Amino acid sequence: MSEVVITVRGEQERRVAPERAVVQLSVRADGPERGPVVERVNAAAAPIRDGLDAHQRSGEVAEWSSGRVSVWSERPWNNEGRQLPPVHHASVDISASFSDFTALSWWLGETADADEVQVASISWQLTPTTRAIVERDVASDAVRVAVTRAEAYAEAIGLGTVDPIEIADVGLLAGNAEAAASAPRMMRMAASDAAGPALALQPADIVVGAAVEARFRAS
Repeated sequence: MSEVVITVRGEQERRVAPERAVVQLSVRADGPERGPVVERVNAAAAPIRDGLDAHQRSGEVAEWSSGRVSVWSERPWNNEGRQLPPVHHASVDISASFSDFTALSWWLGETADADEVQVASISWQLTPTTRAIVERDVASDAVRVAVTRAEAYAEAIGLGTVDPIEIADVGLLAGNAEAAASAPRMMRMAASDAAGPALALQPADIVVGAAVEARFRAS
């Protein structure tokens, strides 16, 4: 039998426990006078910043950041079509990356209790070092899957060896850059439930997946 070209796809994924929890929250206030509204936001944000400083010194927070206070106004309309006096709004966004999930649970329980605080999201992540290692290992595993699959195809048609011709991320073998954007990929998942004075955080594993396409010459 003459040589045959075999094209296969190899996929692999790994579930990894998250190492960081990134919290996004905002401190907001509104009222009829601009000055008091800004003061309320600053007063509510100050203990949050101080607390994050303390958590960072103790090693429970990897890093955190806080934006400037944003202030804007609007004149709402009532249901009779009459424009009402101005309402002033102020807010400041705060982001914190926790490496200690127990500390995060208690911090959220205390912080989110304030009327001015709104927790926007919690995203679970790996450290950059771990992410790079896992993505490399998963990509290597995906290639091995492709090789095994090509060998199985070759054996099924009575051929003995396969030699690689091309290996690429999904889509690149066919010149489709859009399809290639899906591999390697990382998915972040999160789940949480309230319980007692602290929040019982139940992070889902992070799924790191890779997919490759490979072309082999079988003979």
